[in-house]
Amino acid sequence: KMKNVNDLIALLNLEKIGTNTFKGVSETIGSPNVFGGQVLAQSLNAANRTVPKERILHSLHSYFLEAGKLDIPIIFEVEEIRDGGSFSTRRVKASQNEVTIFILAASFHKIEKGYTHQKAIETNIKQPEELISWSEMVEQFGDFIPKNMKAFLSIERPIEFKPTVIPNPLDPEDLPAEDKIWFKLKGGSIGLDLQTKQQILTYISDYNVLNAAINPNASKANFGNLQTASLDHSMWFFRDFDFDDWMLFSSESPNSSGARGLSKGNLFTRDGQLIASFAQEGLIRPKRK
Repeated sequence: KMKNVNDLIALLNLEKIGTNTFKGVSETIGSPNVFGGQVLAQSLNAANRTVPKERILHSLHSYFLEAGKLDIPIIFEVEEIRDGGSFSTRRVKASQNEVTIFILAASFHKIEKGYTHQKAIETNIKQPEELISWSEMVEQFGDFIPKNMKAFLSIERPIEFKPTVIPNPLDPEDLPAEDKIWFKLKGGSIGLDLQTKQQILTYISDYNVLNAAINPNASKANFGNLQTASLDHSMWFFRDFDFDDWMLFSSESPNSSGARGLSKGNLFTRDGQLIASFAQEGLIRPKRK
């Protein structure tokens, strides 16, 4: 089980079993399959270990191909695509029993100076101190939460989540196509290197990501009557940061149709630094009755 950031780092830190080949194990987050954020972050760990330390991840693009099995190790093979004067590119294939379950392409850039601007963080949202966490929700409203949701919220995690809006599961209504959640690591995170911080942020970025795409139809659709899965995931990283305070996961959904939904958004530090942006298309398939 993962209780704090050290447990998470241990999970993401792969065992080297050959030249550019690594092995990882899985921990459940409450679903029967491997969590997408885990295989994503582990693939990034593998890629990082083949790139010079002074080159920093700036973007990744990935596809989830098969549901991962929790009880089988995952093998990660890194292909060194290119090392140029400023950029390095890597491709990672993750497989179980020689079946490819996930592919990642990632690009790394040497540190350079340039012009800067960023989108501002929203200022009119509730702060973490005004909100309750997933575990506090179970304590306060446990008897009223649907059984499968209660089971998911009750699992121990290395991250604390505080949604800015808590829908009423007993009286569901359609909501705007957006979602904002504060999150914070459990345990000490001082002195982590940037590569590790980016891997942890990538892991967290696959949590809650489809909420914004489901919200406009939330009076009818929910995780209980939908088959959901991450299909692809992209991220762009902008700045160094620390996990020493709450951070904001802010997403919006431009579209859902054809049993798929698109979410995109930004990850901010509490003081408003834009750390990364993300985009994901996910399966949102109504279950047949």
